[in-house]
Amino acid sequence: MEDVVAIIAVVLGLPWIIFHYITKWKTAATLTSGDEALLEELYQLARRLDERMDTVERLVAADNPEYKPSRILPDRESDNQKLRELDRMFAEQGRTFK
Repeated sequence: MEDVVAIIAVVLGLPWIIFHYITKWKTAATLTSGDEALLEELYQLARRLDERMDTVERLVAADNPEYKPSRILPDRESDNQKLRELDRMFAEQGRTFK
């Protein structure tokens, strides 16, 4: 009788445990809706901070002619490259953020 229980445990129990954890690993590798919402919020924050930085540098440069901002030209492509890459990735997914 013990042999039958051991065989059933190996034949049914072991594959069930393996498939159970494979399923858990696959679902853990994906983004949840909460993760996507957090990414969207962080993306919006990054865009607003970039715009604010341009505004602050422009105002300081207008008040002080000797001030040379780190970003001499506002909205320079090299400054916004990472944000544009994110815009492109979101557009490919059918999302738009403004």
